[in-house]
Amino acid sequence: MRNKKLPEFTLLLEQFFIEYMPLSSGLSHNTVRSYKHSFRLLFRYIHQVKKKETGEILFRDLDYETVDGFLRWIEVERGCSVSTRNLRLSALASFAAYAQNRNFEVATVFANAVRMVPVKKKAIQPRTTFTLDEVSALLRLPDPEKRLGFRDQVLLNLMYASGARAQEICDLKVRDFFKEKNLYKMTITGKGNKTRRLVIASPCGILLERYLEDTGRAGQADAYIFSSQTHPQMTISCIEEIYKKYVAIARAANPGMFLEKRYTPHTMRHTTATHMLEAGIPMMAIKNFLGHSSISTTERYAELSQGTVNRHIRDWNEKWFSHQKESSVKREKENPLPDFLK
Repeated sequence: MRNKKLPEFTLLLEQFFIEYMPLSSGLSHNTVRSYKHSFRLLFRYIHQVKKKETGEILFRDLDYETVDGFLRWIEVERGCSVSTRNLRLSALASFAAYAQNRNFEVATVFANAVRMVPVKKKAIQPRTTFTLDEVSALLRLPDPEKRLGFRDQVLLNLMYASGARAQEICDLKVRDFFKEKNLYKMTITGKGNKTRRLVIASPCGILLERYLEDTGRAGQADAYIFSSQTHPQMTISCIEEIYKKYVAIARAANPGMFLEKRYTPHTMRHTTATHMLEAGIPMMAIKNFLGHSSISTTERYAELSQGTVNRHIRDWNEKWFSHQKESSVKREKENPLPDFLK
């Protein structure tokens, strides 16, 4: 009975997220989450511009002017990148195709509007990386005597050791970290739900092992490895704030270093790839380590490399993960939207 009161737009959008996305689309959990966020933003925009509540939106409201205006709002008002703008467009296009297949006449205005908006080409920007000295300085900053300082120390070390994306770090659970034949290993779930297994440098593995013991998470297979102060699972925005904090401290303490305008968590991933390349590690090995779908993505790091250093990856690990500060402190444990978009 409830569905009869819903506009066709809301009804189909609910079916899209509850039935199609999880059961038939084959898209990853992170992509579904991103698509939901895209529609939350669309509802916010329509509420601002057309003064319509979420449950009042009709397909005819989503004409070219509205769709184009929404995407311009994403870039101009929210200050998002072209990549983010294109991601929001992709979410709209996916739903438009779904809706038109189920109610062609009603969804046509929306589907045509989405098709008329082009995907923007983004300018290729040089990738920002940390130098070896900058990484060393950054990894030494967190205070392991403090609970959050120890967490941050482990987080930064693990991101450099694994080259993992921020979201991959957020999604890590205790069961994903294990020791096998005296090697510390980690299973990472990346884009498209593809998994890869990595060997983690021993100093970093020992640090993470101690962190799990001290936080009481060891043995709790389904617990997230990293949490924030308010949530059991850390978010990308939390990691961004951690980087922002320590880069600012490092920059103030080292005037001749950290000269790039902006550093993000993804900078560490670029850094890991570049340093591995400079260490003489084969391109294909780096591709598999980072979880790139194509070798061409990995090859872009070759442009960043300042030279080839003749040392083995083990030497790289030992040099840049050794001499971490030890801690003697024992830590304690630590517009209304439709339900389908929450």
